[in-house]
Amino acid sequence: MTRLASFTDAKGPRIGVALEDGRMLDLSAVPGAPGMTDMLALIEAGPAALATVRALAESPPAGALLAAGSWRLLAPIPRPRRNVFCVGRNYMDHVAEGDRTRGITSSELPKYPQFFTKAPDCVIAPEDWIPAHKGVTEWLDYEVELAAIIGTEGRDIPKERALDHVFGWTIGNDVTGRDLQRRYGQWFKGKSLDRSCPLGPWIIPAAELDALNTGIRLWVNGEKRQDSHTSKMIFDVKEIIHQLSIGFTLRPGDVIITGTPEGVGYAMQPPRTLQPGDVIECEIDGIGRLRNTVKGE
Repeated sequence: MTRLASFTDAKGPRIGVALEDGRMLDLSAVPGAPGMTDMLALIEAGPAALATVRALAESPPAGALLAAGSWRLLAPIPRPRRNVFCVGRNYMDHVAEGDRTRGITSSELPKYPQFFTKAPDCVIAPEDWIPAHKGVTEWLDYEVELAAIIGTEGRDIPKERALDHVFGWTIGNDVTGRDLQRRYGQWFKGKSLDRSCPLGPWIIPAAELDALNTGIRLWVNGEKRQDSHTSKMIFDVKEIIHQLSIGFTLRPGDVIITGTPEGVGYAMQPPRTLQPGDVIECEIDGIGRLRNTVKGE
C-alpha cells in the first residue's frame, strides 16, 4: 500500500510516503518531483503525479528518507478548503440502535443519503487530543467512518462513474455532542465542536483498496465498541457521490465521511459517553488505525 501522509518536523509541514519500516519518504527532498508542496497540490496535480509518487515509494531515494520517530503525522489534509461532507444513519444496525435510545434520530430508514457537514476547522491529526467539552455537552460520542477524498472535479456524477472521481481513502472519527445534535435539530452544531474531526493516519490511493468491501472497527480504552463492514452501508460510496454531486460541484480535496456502524456510546445500555483520558482507536482494514485521546480543558 502507498501511504500518502502529511507530516511535520523541525523543518515544518510537508508531505511524504509513510513506509512500512517507520521511515518517511520526504517528497519535498526529491528533486523535480511534481506537485509536492502539500496534499491538496498533489491531488490537483492529477494521476501522473500520483504515479510518480508511487514509483518513488517503491524505490525511495536514500537522501529523501527520514528516520522513524523523527517526524509527526498531521491530518492528511490538515485544513480542508470546504466543510467536511458527512452522511448520517448509513448502516441499518446503527439506525436500529438509534430507535432504542433517547430519540436523537428517527428509526425510519432513509430513502436518500442524509447529508450534513462539519466545519473544516474541526479537523485534527492522529494522536491529537479531543476536548471533553465539559459544560458544553454531556453526551460526547465517537463514530468511526470511511472517508473518501475527491480527486477529480465533477457535477451530476453518474453512479457508475463515481469511483473515477475518488483520489483515495482515509479514516474519520465523527465526534459528536449528542445532546446538541438533538437540541438544535439540524446536526451541524452538535457535529462541529472544536477538534471534533480526527482524520488519518494517511491516504491510501483509490486504486489500491476496495474500500466498499472492507472491515471497520473502533475501540475505547482497548474495548471494542464498533465492528462492522463497509459493505453494510445503506448507500454505498458510489451512491453517496452521485447524490451529493447532483447540481453541486465536487472539487479536488473535498472530504466525504460516509456514516458509522452500530456500537456508538449513546446507544449502549447504560449509555457510555466519552470522558477525559479515554483513548479512541479507529481502524479500517487496508488503511490502518487512527488514535486520539480525550482531554479535559
